[in-house]
Amino acid sequence: MAAVPAANSQGRGGADWSTTGNDSQRSGWVRTDAKISAESMAKPGFQFMWKVKVGNDALTAPSLMDRYIGYRGFRSYAFVGGLGNNITVFDSDLARVEWKKHFPVTAGAGTGSCPGSMSASVAREVPAALPMVNAGRGGGGGRGGPAKSGVGAPGEGAVTLAAALAAAQPQPNAGGRGAGRGVIPAGPAGPPRGRTPSFLNAVSTDGAFHNMYVSNGEEPEAPIKFLPANANVSGLIVVDGVAYAVTSGNCAGAPDGLYALDIATKTVASVKAPVVGTAFGPDGTVFATTTTGEVLALEPKTLASRKASYSTGQALTSAPVVFAEKDKVLIAVAAKDGSVRVIDGASLSQVAASPAGGYSGPLATWQDSAGARWILSGASALKFTGSALEAGWKASGITAPAASGVVNGVVFVAAGKSLYALDGATGKELWNSGTTMGAPVTPQGGLAIGGSAVYLGTQDGTFYAFGFPIEH
Repeated sequence: MAAVPAANSQGRGGADWSTTGNDSQRSGWVRTDAKISAESMAKPGFQFMWKVKVGNDALTAPSLMDRYIGYRGFRSYAFVGGLGNNITVFDSDLARVEWKKHFPVTAGAGTGSCPGSMSASVAREVPAALPMVNAGRGGGGGRGGPAKSGVGAPGEGAVTLAAALAAAQPQPNAGGRGAGRGVIPAGPAGPPRGRTPSFLNAVSTDGAFHNMYVSNGEEPEAPIKFLPANANVSGLIVVDGVAYAVTSGNCAGAPDGLYALDIATKTVASVKAPVVGTAFGPDGTVFATTTTGEVLALEPKTLASRKASYSTGQALTSAPVVFAEKDKVLIAVAAKDGSVRVIDGASLSQVAASPAGGYSGPLATWQDSAGARWILSGASALKFTGSALEAGWKASGITAPAASGVVNGVVFVAAGKSLYALDGATGKELWNSGTTMGAPVTPQGGLAIGGSAVYLGTQDGTFYAFGFPIEH
């Protein structure tokens, strides 16, 4: 059986948090949600929901999939990897483990910056196209209840089946590229043929790329050789049928670089450079930051250089974040001196820069209800005016932020053993998890947001869910 490109993995063609940073732009932004807002977070209701001890190895950042319709019925999935080469999949509504998978661990480096394990997070495919402005989880602002079926008109099947057939029709897409993704369009003379299989992707320590059914972890064909064995891998993402990942630390002799795997043809391209992370323009351009201070613009699949790179003259410390501003594609990056830079994606020239100092941690970006553009750096925010970066706010008492995300004007930051919710306009703390978590989020970890909940894993192998509980 031929490999099915992961372009078909979106199921509903929706906006689930499918990869680290949520989307191919690494924005960390969920546009709408049925329950989470600055107003609702200031009241009782958002809380610790459940935790499951997965094992003893630290967990990677999770990936989500809402309202999956499969042979087991209706599911809302949360996927998470473990550094011991394990994958665990939860029914996130019921805090129930659906399936587990273990990849054999190959002999090799396993100390210091070379973990010798499945260091990259799991991922599901996303398009290069920019998300639709109002595309929330589920396409309508998030779930207000658990996944469930319903009774339709006589002879027409369940209402959810009818909805699935309707969803299988080609849908408009704001970015053009990736339109109608996740479905097989209707033929010229007949109804839609339904959806294609949904896949979860991972890279095991032997460097193999795995394409697994989300329902049970089975692989329709053998894993594909992708990366050097025992490399320290980060930033796994699958965009329009191509998998990308970064290797670092010169682990087990694996050179530092960026790799691209065309899943359909099984061909691999690479660029040898000290890459920190990647994000993607709506035309598929691969933007990569390096520890030598460069922003590279590369062709999708081949990784051929598109133009001269931009250089800050000092190390960059974050993956880039891509966003659209009027008719321009812009890139935000964080530098070692604690500044944030905004780069024009077309000319690779600097548009704006913040003063040095005070900005560290993962980047995210969002627009508020008034249309103002914000750039989050850890637990601090800057406002971008189109030509300048203005100081926004700095949250006090949050040190060493490891992961962040934004939903409906609420900023979530994971730092140490705590999860914080902040007002995106002021930085005011709205809520925190207190002493609920028994261990910190892992350096390889992160969070995922969806369905009025936040999910994250910790260094002791425990997976947590915080949110507004739903009825069962």
